[in-house]
Amino acid sequence: MLTWLFGVVLFALGICVSVALHEAGHMWAAKAFGMKVRRYFIGFGPKIWSFRRGETEYGLKAIPAGGFCDIAGMTALDEVTPDEAPRAMWRYPTWKRFVVMVAGSVTHFILGFIILYLLAATMGLPNVAGTPVISGTDCAAPTQDPRTGEYADCGPNDPAPARDAGLREGDEIISIDGKATPTWSDVVARVQTLSGTHEFVVLRDGVERTVTIDIATVQRIAPDDTPNDNDDNKLVEVGAIGVTSTPIYTYTAASAVGGSIEFTGEMFVRVWQGLLAFPEKIPKVIEAIGGGERDPDTPVSVVGASIIGGDAVEAGVWELFLLLLATLNFFVGVFNLLPLLPLDGGHIAVLFYEKIRDWLRKLRGKPAGGPVDYTKLSAVTMVFIFIGGAVMLLTITADIVNPIRIGQ
Repeated sequence: MLTWLFGVVLFALGICVSVALHEAGHMWAAKAFGMKVRRYFIGFGPKIWSFRRGETEYGLKAIPAGGFCDIAGMTALDEVTPDEAPRAMWRYPTWKRFVVMVAGSVTHFILGFIILYLLAATMGLPNVAGTPVISGTDCAAPTQDPRTGEYADCGPNDPAPARDAGLREGDEIISIDGKATPTWSDVVARVQTLSGTHEFVVLRDGVERTVTIDIATVQRIAPDDTPNDNDDNKLVEVGAIGVTSTPIYTYTAASAVGGSIEFTGEMFVRVWQGLLAFPEKIPKVIEAIGGGERDPDTPVSVVGASIIGGDAVEAGVWELFLLLLATLNFFVGVFNLLPLLPLDGGHIAVLFYEKIRDWLRKLRGKPAGGPVDYTKLSAVTMVFIFIGGAVMLLTITADIVNPIRIGQ
């Protein structure tokens, strides 16, 4: 229990550090351009302590649920003192304001990449996409125990189709008989329907090679059956080539850079796909609150993520802990760039609107327009805040009454 609590607290601390660095990204960019940063605080609510260095007050507040960076004149509606007016943020060129607004998300991306690099260089990166990379070749075990699901030991005369064809560790199976196999599941499903000789295209050292494999016929538990202590599981004849997949990619300190960059690209794709699928998963969150089974693919709040982090530490699966923390940083970074106020992306959208509007006015011989009146966007902002708050409340409630757990 103490180990689990340590994991929960440690993950929550990781979230706090991420938020602090997000706001620090805004602050560093603003200061670099000469804008006045009045305050930089971690948390909300009553002030616990603070100190002043130069013109900026730094401090900590009682509720560790975020933070803020107060830049003078972020919009033309913000009140500024006479000495602040020349350095008000809204007076600066669009590209400088853009850099300041995007700096928070960029900080998340950098932090996520650093976590992935440390994970790659020490424990390796998981094959989350299920890419069909071979980790080893052995015999195609002729039978499988219907009670336990375990394969029979390899004998000297058992077929080893993949090994005999020259496949080796690190090869990626690209296609079988001209049909693409982008995932390991595709390879397994395809091979199990075949027997005899077939053409496989594998990727080795960046070069595609075509090999002919004589697929063996073996006995396996029918796909729809589950191994148990009874003898009722049905054995069927399927194809097999005797290979295992790569669950973890390992790297050296140098090669981890390239591996982390590639994995970061995969993370961006998965995060974006998750955001697009987010609305359709909300009903399942509501069902979970009502006592239904919690779908592990449903959204989680920082509470739920911390619980999973605690489970990972308790189980000793630190790679899951770090991967979850990196994923959270990528998610928050991408989410903050959505063109919705009061997110950073909403402010960026206003910047681009002003730039495009002024460009069109210039083409018609008109002077540039003034800064956008944010009061006209207040209704849309409040709707988004209401919906976002409701979703946050739902996920937090689900994570308290019916959390997603691992190893239980």
